Amino acid sequence: MAFLKKNQSSLPRLDVGAALVALMLLIPGGLAASPVFGALDNAELRGTATFRYLGFPLYDAQLFTQRGAPLSWNEDFGLELRYRRNVTKKALINSTLDEMERIGHAAPVRDQLEVCFHAISKGDRYLAISQGPDTVGFWLNGRKVCTMSYPGIKRSFMSIFLGENTRSAAFTQALRGN
Repeated sequence: MAFLKKNQSSLPRLDVGAALVALMLLIPGGLAASPVFGALDNAELRGTATFRYLGFPLYDAQLFTQRGAPLSWNEDFGLELRYRRNVTKKALINSTLDEMERIGHAAPVRDQLEVCFHAISKGDRYLAISQGPDTVGFWLNGRKVCTMSYPGIKRSFMSIFLGENTRSAAFTQALRGN
């Protein structure tokens, strides 16, 4: 013990700030670098889930709410999808529109989706953040690509993943943190 006390000044000091930055960089999915923290007030991770089709994982999803609160359609929130497969732009747009129609929230937004959506490569991340009931901002791999505006677009689009009639109730419950 006397040796440690005597030589304490020669031991390397832990820089707490550097350690926190290093830890944040190691968090899976690039959570620390996600633009959700700058675009959504008091954003905290609420839930995570992996969406599978015929047993194959298509994407991992993360729901961010203000202070990690339960999902409320009256509050803004963010949804990030990290894709595990390549998806063409056409397939992404068509499947989005098909799902919006299937769940009863169809909206004539094809032209806006043409601007917002791009072909997806395995590992790409799309982030959607609501800005009131009629606006959703989209980021691809941390870069803002567009803002979609249409009456009720938040519920129309986000219900694909978070609504009452999604393709997978288990996925939705896990994502909502229920």
